[in-house]
Amino acid sequence: MNLTRFPRARFAHLPTPLEPAPRLGAALGIDLWIKRDDCTGLAGGGNKTRKLEFLLGEALEQGADVLITQGAVQSNHVRQTAAAAARFGLGCEIILEDRTGNRSPDYVGSGNVLLDRLLGGKMRTVPADTDMNAAMAALADQLRAEGRAPYIIPGGGSNSTGALGYVDCALELAHQANASGLKIDRLVTATGSAGTHAGLVAGFAVSGADIPILGIGVRAPKAKQEENVFKLAVETAARLGHQGRVRREQVIADCDYVGAGYGLIDQDVIDALSLAARTEGLLFDPVYTGKALKGLIALSKAGAFAGETVVFLHTGGAQGLSGYHHELEAGL
Repeated sequence: MNLTRFPRARFAHLPTPLEPAPRLGAALGIDLWIKRDDCTGLAGGGNKTRKLEFLLGEALEQGADVLITQGAVQSNHVRQTAAAAARFGLGCEIILEDRTGNRSPDYVGSGNVLLDRLLGGKMRTVPADTDMNAAMAALADQLRAEGRAPYIIPGGGSNSTGALGYVDCALELAHQANASGLKIDRLVTATGSAGTHAGLVAGFAVSGADIPILGIGVRAPKAKQEENVFKLAVETAARLGHQGRVRREQVIADCDYVGAGYGLIDQDVIDALSLAARTEGLLFDPVYTGKALKGLIALSKAGAFAGETVVFLHTGGAQGLSGYHHELEAGL
């Protein structure tokens, strides 16, 4: 598997640490390790940074002078894209979807939104259920008419280019486990726009690493989430020249912990954030890692991982915590 044939702009802090979490693990009754992709380094880090190395590589190769992307109002992906654009002297046009209906000053002006502005992103907000791909395409046409050279990055950086970042992560994790003698029984991660989950599935499938992955959903129902992940994992493996290596049974999502909806938090999420902070000094986020940890806690207590060594992929997002200030304060 030769990732060097794909253009790549290298700026992530890699490899990210693979650390034991003994106090949190003891609270859950499992042997728990954390893959620290919150430490990738770009404007606070997070999983999108790995994807952006390949997306920016492609954009720069094509001569782009402005990036276009989209996400929810408190999008971690948007923050990291704005940071990558700033690092390479590119413009950054952002379309934010009012996905939650939250109009509080914290949500619409703090957290990632404040950082987007600080990083120089040019933002506009559209209503929930807007066709975001069409909106980005229309904006790209407008910019081309103005003589610009736009490059569109899908929500979450989740296409077969961005997913290469998590093929690389799968190889990195397998190498770390081999070097330390750690037998990983299961990898658990949040699964949303599908690129992280799909890249890991493709990376393990193509490399032959036999590590099951459980994605804990943050938005879509199980059938839809697994369909999205499988489709992208197949596309990514094919792009690597390994058609047919990804099997449908390798894609597993548990979407029972979404709660009231994407970006909407509940007491179980707040309790999960508090537990991670007070046992390991780890800051998770309310939208992705918090809900994945909520699922990990519930499943662990139900005995789902009995006798297993579990790696939890920390995809970052603590920069969005202040966007939920009042909800968190009320629940702590």
